Amino acid sequence: MTISQQFKKSIYPLLKTAGSLFGTNGKRYLNKKNKAPVNPVYALFAHTNQGKPVCLDTYRGKYLLIANTASHCGYTAQYAELQQLQDKYAGKLTVLAFPANDFGGQEPEPDDAIANFCAVNFGVQFPVMLKSEVVGADKNPVFKWLTDPAQNGWNSREPKWNFCKYLVGPDGKLLGYFESAVSPLDEEIQDLVKG
Repeated sequence: MTISQQFKKSIYPLLKTAGSLFGTNGKRYLNKKNKAPVNPVYALFAHTNQGKPVCLDTYRGKYLLIANTASHCGYTAQYAELQQLQDKYAGKLTVLAFPANDFGGQEPEPDDAIANFCAVNFGVQFPVMLKSEVVGADKNPVFKWLTDPAQNGWNSREPKWNFCKYLVGPDGKLLGYFESAVSPLDEEIQDLVKG
């Protein structure tokens, strides 16, 4: 971990507190009308950081917490919380990380370095996908689905920064969108996973 990354890791508690107190990057949006997706998420493919295609149908029947990530961000310490969530709900939930360099060049590393960074510094064992774009016209298909109400049924919100989180239910329904400052261990996320 570089000195810059260590500093950013150390300020994460401040970012989380600011998000909680002032709503800075701490908003959450829920599928309160229980809208079903128009197109199934399970028809989509993602690629692991080794380039292996994975059909999201593999995760049918589980909750999916999908996050756009970056290893040079103030929220990077959330990798540890994402792993804690994965461990706490093993068998019921899978975390999928999608590294992206869309916000201020905070993910400049190649895919093998990203995977190594996650494993060595945060003990990440959940799937880390191939680096891709998560905003704009060239975003990967998973984030197209997550941010297009014509596909997911209700949500149009793109990630505003790194470590935005989308929770998909075991039936493939998009349940919520949580901004960067919302911890993966947030009570509302856990209550949704508990059912």
